[in-house]
Amino acid sequence: MMPFSHLAGTLIPAMTFLSYLRPESWEPCVEVVPNISYQCMEVNLYKIPDNIPSSAKNLDLSFNPLRHLGSHSFSNFPELRVLDLSRCEIQTIEDNAYQGLNHLFTLKLTGNPIQHLALGAFAGLSSLQKLVAVEINLTSLEDFPIGHLKTLKELNVAHNSIHSFKLPEYFSNLTNLEHLDLSNNRIQNIYHKDLQILHQIPLLSLSLDLSLNMIDFIQPGAFKGIRLHKLTLRSNFDKMNVMKTCIQALAGLEVHQLVLGEFKNERNLDRFDKSALEGLCNLTIEEFQIAYLEDFSSNDIGVFNCLANVSAVSLVDLWLNKLESLPKDFRWQSLELVNCRFEQFPALALPSLKTFVLTANRDSKTVVDFELPSLEFLDLSGNGLNFRSCCSHSDFGTTRLKYLDMSFNNIIVMGSNFLGLEQLEHLDFRSSTLKQANDFSIFLSLTKLLYLDISHTHTRVVFHGIFHGLYSLKVLKMAGNSFRDNFLPAIFTDLTNLTFLDLSHCKVEQVSQGAFDSLLRLQVINMSYNNLLLLDILPFKYLHSLQVLDYSFNHIVAPKVQKLQHLPSNLTLLNLTQNDFACVCEHQSFLQWVKDQRWLLVEVEQMMCATPLDMQGMPVLSFRNTTCQMNKIIISVSVLSVLVVSLTVVLVYKFYFHLMLLAGCKRFGGDECTYDAFVIYSSQDEDWVRNELVKNLEEGVPPFQLCLHYRDFIPGVAIAANIIQEGFHKSRKVIVVVSQHFIQSRWCIFEYEIAQTWQFLSSRAGIIFIILQKVEKSLLRQQMELYRLLNRNTYLEWEDSVLGKHIFWRRLRKALLAGKPQSPEGAADAENN
Repeated sequence: MMPFSHLAGTLIPAMTFLSYLRPESWEPCVEVVPNISYQCMEVNLYKIPDNIPSSAKNLDLSFNPLRHLGSHSFSNFPELRVLDLSRCEIQTIEDNAYQGLNHLFTLKLTGNPIQHLALGAFAGLSSLQKLVAVEINLTSLEDFPIGHLKTLKELNVAHNSIHSFKLPEYFSNLTNLEHLDLSNNRIQNIYHKDLQILHQIPLLSLSLDLSLNMIDFIQPGAFKGIRLHKLTLRSNFDKMNVMKTCIQALAGLEVHQLVLGEFKNERNLDRFDKSALEGLCNLTIEEFQIAYLEDFSSNDIGVFNCLANVSAVSLVDLWLNKLESLPKDFRWQSLELVNCRFEQFPALALPSLKTFVLTANRDSKTVVDFELPSLEFLDLSGNGLNFRSCCSHSDFGTTRLKYLDMSFNNIIVMGSNFLGLEQLEHLDFRSSTLKQANDFSIFLSLTKLLYLDISHTHTRVVFHGIFHGLYSLKVLKMAGNSFRDNFLPAIFTDLTNLTFLDLSHCKVEQVSQGAFDSLLRLQVINMSYNNLLLLDILPFKYLHSLQVLDYSFNHIVAPKVQKLQHLPSNLTLLNLTQNDFACVCEHQSFLQWVKDQRWLLVEVEQMMCATPLDMQGMPVLSFRNTTCQMNKIIISVSVLSVLVVSLTVVLVYKFYFHLMLLAGCKRFGGDECTYDAFVIYSSQDEDWVRNELVKNLEEGVPPFQLCLHYRDFIPGVAIAANIIQEGFHKSRKVIVVVSQHFIQSRWCIFEYEIAQTWQFLSSRAGIIFIILQKVEKSLLRQQMELYRLLNRNTYLEWEDSVLGKHIFWRRLRKALLAGKPQSPEGAADAENN
């Protein structure tokens, strides 16, 4: 066992090493943009990492226990633009902590429990424009050392413990300050002296947010003579009389936008009294917004009397039962009504109104006509409205309309083709149900329209002239609709200026070759979420301006590489993800193309194989061509082997009996023959063989021994084996009895072919032909080889006459005697005969 002293000597250095092995040395930061942007959020860093390049411009160190920022903590990153130190448990920031960050625009210190903030903590931030110091235990603006940040535009000190609204003297240096957020602090009283600096040096563009401070008192005249861009007072009052008094105390304020009311989840007032807004008559206001007030009633039009000269009014989430006709002398140019629960559609008649927004109101279902002759912008989205006849100038009381949004409504019946609305540039029907859109060219008069959205409108495009007249259109969105037979026809002929086209979720299975021929300026087309089986490039061949093509979420197995070579020359992004790619050798040219065109393909790593099973779910990039090469060799060898074996089997099968004959010739080549001749004949000619041939040859002098199958073949042995072994192997000659029956018999022809092989192997002229009867030449030509042999060789011809028979038998005997070994007695007998 190792002695204790040795064990301690080994462990102590190791533990010392591990104590210095901090997480920051493990390179935990994520490189979002190489050499530019780094995210080190929540990786348990205890100090500023030193392994990030000095070229970094964006650095996120939030949610790390840094706790202490010493001098020149970020000197290694002189190019930083954005620094996020949110919730890093920072308690101390020393002088010159950010020294050297001359280019820093944004600094976030949200959620740090700062206990000591040195006077020179923000020194060196000569370009800082946005400082977020939310929830940092700040109790006063006086002690906040930011007076030298002359470039500061936005200061957010919300959610702190600031009690006084007094703006320090150093604010006179912050001449670029545009936004000051003091929301959710502890400010209760506002005095004239608190705003003295704004009286001395007016910040004409300052926006001030005092929301969520429970204000009890505002000194009358405190804001008199002050000009603000925006003042927000939401959830500031717990009593209606306090709200009324404080609004009156704002007298003399000149503000571009005033925001009053409460937040959805921060309600303090039980009720609303219209008299609370009477003090607005003493303010100069350009835009007014009020939100989230219970029991707000507009039945008495006097509630808006002090707002007659306001240019824009926004009413958000108010309990408005109805909106009576406003006086025509109101100068409102913009009216926004969001979720105000109207029982009936508001009937308006404001000659000056140019913008009207009515959204998220689900109580009134039917649109009534209104008279707004100056209206240019109309947003009626998200109301569930029904339009019985749309759309013409009489429906909206104007001919100047340029923007019309009717998305997320109910049923819209197209009864007119926008007569009198020829100035429209933006039209949105998204997620409403369009009716009668295929009955006529509904957009024919909209020659100035630039943007059209009919996505998810349950439109089934049948009428090819649906988009006629849209000569200026640049953006067309029609996702979620369908076409007849799921075939995309050439319906875009008039859209010669189109740059963006969305055809996703349209169930398209096939695209017409000329569907996009006229879209020469098209830059983006979305064909995702369809049922396309092929990536056909031909419809895009004229789109020389096309830059983005999205074919994701289809059923493409593998495009033909030859077609992919004709992709538009300016194409920079091609999305083929979520398709049914077949990662098989048959498509290896396409799979190799994917690897070669990584720069073009969007999220190429997410292109997955669907088949075969062993590759399912694997990236297309993981396919290897070497596998195909090996497979080709294996397949080629296998195919060649199969062909050789098959050819061998066929040859053996075809020439089996010839091989048997060859083997028999070698075996019986030296033996004496048993028979003088083996007779091949048709069974139809057996009478002649028995009565003439056998009788004259076997009973004559000298006698000849014939081999006849009906007599000499061995029972139980296959016919073919008998023919070869008993017939050819044991006979000197072969007699072939040719007749019409012979030529028509398959067995006879088979025996004749074997006889030819036998004659070739035995190297002798052993075949004797007997023409038993006249055979028609046409029938004889069916056996071309036999026909040729009979033309080239002498044969015996049977004649049924005394002289003919005498000559026939003498010639046949002579042929049989040739090569026959004979005794002297036999020779004498033959000579006498």
